[in-house]
Amino acid sequence: MVRAIRAFLEFCYIARQNVLTEHDLARLEATLHRFHQDRTCFMSSGVRKNFLLPRQHALIHYPALIRLFGAPNGLCSSITESKHIRAVKEPWRRSNRNQALGQILVTNQRLDQLAAAHVDFANRGMLDGTCLSYILQQLGMVLHSSNEYFDTRIHYSCCCCH
Repeated sequence: MVRAIRAFLEFCYIARQNVLTEHDLARLEATLHRFHQDRTCFMSSGVRKNFLLPRQHALIHYPALIRLFGAPNGLCSSITESKHIRAVKEPWRRSNRNQALGQILVTNQRLDQLAAAHVDFANRGMLDGTCLSYILQQLGMVLHSSNEYFDTRIHYSCCCCH
């Protein structure tokens, strides 16, 4: 088990390097091969019934993808997973599960529109303060720390106060 974990960690350390040469990619493939050989101990000892995990399958494609696109520089798949949760899982929970794809797309469209409106409102200063603070500012009234309002321009009085 220790050898399997060691091979997996060595694979991770090699893959996270900023620059990878052909020699490094050969080492990467060799450690992956060692990991695939040594991981059978988890199944034979009863720790796992199988070792078929999607992220482990993706490791097979690393050397070819690094040759095509360059070193991943510490890219983490949890970034895409968190985006998946926000874009798919949460809207799925909001749907009624009947033809959910259309509902998911509408939900995401509306959330994007709300996010765009929020940015626009923030740029216009519409999110600064409250409606009450805006009205008080327009009337020339100032809020004191004692929570009393007063008018700096005009003195208002109601019918019961003189």
